[in-house]
Amino acid sequence: MGPKKTASAQVGKSTREKVTLEMKKDITRKYDGGRCIADIAREYSRNASTIGTIMANREKILATDAVKGVTGIARNRPAVLEEVEKLLVIWMEEKQCGGDTVTEAVICEKARALYTDLMAQQPGTSAEPEDFKTSRGWFERFKARFGIHRVVRHGEAASSDTTTAEDFAVEFLEVITTEGYLPEQVFNCDETSLFWKRTPKRTFLTQEKSKLPGHKPMKDRLTLLFCANASGDLKIKPLLVYHSKNPCAFKKHKVDKARLKVMW
Repeated sequence: MGPKKTASAQVGKSTREKVTLEMKKDITRKYDGGRCIADIAREYSRNASTIGTIMANREKILATDAVKGVTGIARNRPAVLEEVEKLLVIWMEEKQCGGDTVTEAVICEKARALYTDLMAQQPGTSAEPEDFKTSRGWFERFKARFGIHRVVRHGEAASSDTTTAEDFAVEFLEVITTEGYLPEQVFNCDETSLFWKRTPKRTFLTQEKSKLPGHKPMKDRLTLLFCANASGDLKIKPLLVYHSKNPCAFKKHKVDKARLKVMW
């Protein structure tokens, strides 16, 4: 038995780049231009058998109109589904340019809408919802086919003085023990902000995009103040602070603030 590979040898091992459809088309064009298979194999660091397989499927490769980054051709897939995915990628790119967030649920909903529209344009067909189900498996395969990846929207980083907070917790516990306060007598009151118009932080991008363009998230917010005792049997009615004392929606719908579950 040979010696095991060391960790340093595994770290230095390079990962071979996938052969995309775009690369396959380049290989086919070079072969048609007079290059031999051996030269092409050395240029792309591939086996000659791999280049030979690409040449055997050259007609299907050249006839495929795929988005940049696609690595394979799916077999026995309806043409309408391929058109749905192409239009879906174009729609995602438009959303990226506008700085909009696209989640898995939004993408699946758009895919179903595109499928319904395309099926309605074909005579003699029906676009029933059960004909095309945007399952989790379909979504994962769609991401793999078109190089879709997920990124996080970064906002302002929150900061706090953890050392001071830890010191206060020790001092406060000493006061509770010394004075003999019961959990029912100890209350905690804290405020928090609710950004009720903020979009999700995560979104999906096509392979050509590594990051989002400049985007300023909606920061319309309201402030909530909560208070309860340590035993949890007494919770004070929350206090809500908003930039408008009497919003237009309250006047339009005749909202009685006294009947709200918060102190406005």
